[in-house]
Amino acid sequence: MTQTGFEKVPARDRRRFPGISSRAYEHPADRSALVALRKLSGFDTVFKALSGLLPERSLRLLFLSDSVRVGETQFPHLYAMLRDACYILDLEKVPQMYVQQDPKPNAMCIGLDEPIIVVTTSLVELLDEEEMRAVVGHEVGHALSGHAVYRTILLFLTNLALKVAWIPLGNVAIMAIVTALREWFRKSELSADRAGLLVGQDLQASMRGLMKLAGGNHIHEMNVDAFLAQAEEYESSGDLRDSVLKIMNMLPRTHPFTTVRAAELKKWSENRDYQRIMDGHYPRREEDKDTSVSDSFRQSAAHYADSVRTSKDPLFKLVGDLAGGAADMGGKLRDKFTGAGSGSGSSSGSGPEAKGGATEQG
Repeated sequence: MTQTGFEKVPARDRRRFPGISSRAYEHPADRSALVALRKLSGFDTVFKALSGLLPERSLRLLFLSDSVRVGETQFPHLYAMLRDACYILDLEKVPQMYVQQDPKPNAMCIGLDEPIIVVTTSLVELLDEEEMRAVVGHEVGHALSGHAVYRTILLFLTNLALKVAWIPLGNVAIMAIVTALREWFRKSELSADRAGLLVGQDLQASMRGLMKLAGGNHIHEMNVDAFLAQAEEYESSGDLRDSVLKIMNMLPRTHPFTTVRAAELKKWSENRDYQRIMDGHYPRREEDKDTSVSDSFRQSAAHYADSVRTSKDPLFKLVGDLAGGAADMGGKLRDKFTGAGSGSGSSSGSGPEAKGGATEQG
């Protein structure tokens, strides 16, 4: 099988984005999920309590004692990528980064006061330089977006839920928050994938990395177009039962499925918003304080509405059809009771003027 589309990009200068706001690359679903999370009953109380209780210093000592800190003398190539990613996204303080022994390829950005980036040994061994650059950029994107604190609380609550699971109803409230946090975190991964692309500026490397996470280090046996076709098939195939199964499969996960991530990233790379960022036109951090939360929420709501409308998933199509049918019925009822369907000169709806309806009202 050929490796068409997998050619390595030669070393080159990458564009830098001074003062870029995380709003430039945040996925609309990320913002709306975070808004929904903050509205969850009890979340603010838990958030404030855990922010004060979780030992930040203990977290750092844990990685300092049992992982390898990346720097100029340890994993210098990763350190160079980290500094480069921070330079491109204009993150002033370079986060500490650790390599942790683990057979599962993974990376995360955690921390309450300051972000810490952790990558596993198997991930370092799995990815080539440009693929790893996208991952480092992904984690720096999490840091710039302020995701680390929520990720840390998610890890803590997940462990806590396991410990109190034996108590009747003991973990119901905790699991409600954990479920909401997971939903937000899955959406935040789509934002961070975009940040990784802005840092690496190599779509094929980002695609290869996601494919390796799904199928291992056998890239010569894979094809990017076929991989993306899986995402299309996943979204559109099956019936309502499959739609429910998709939801059940997704609930315990912290990351979206890799085929979906690849499809979402490719779609964004072809969007004019991405090209505008590459051309130097993007929201700046200095403008964040003037950003309207309500405007952001409206954009997120519009994104969800559009997602339901255009989705090929049977359940989402049903929701869209029901919503459309309800809107049509509501319009007919409104016209019936307000007389909007009648000619202005006749309340009975008879006569030639009434047959055409109120066309001038649009």
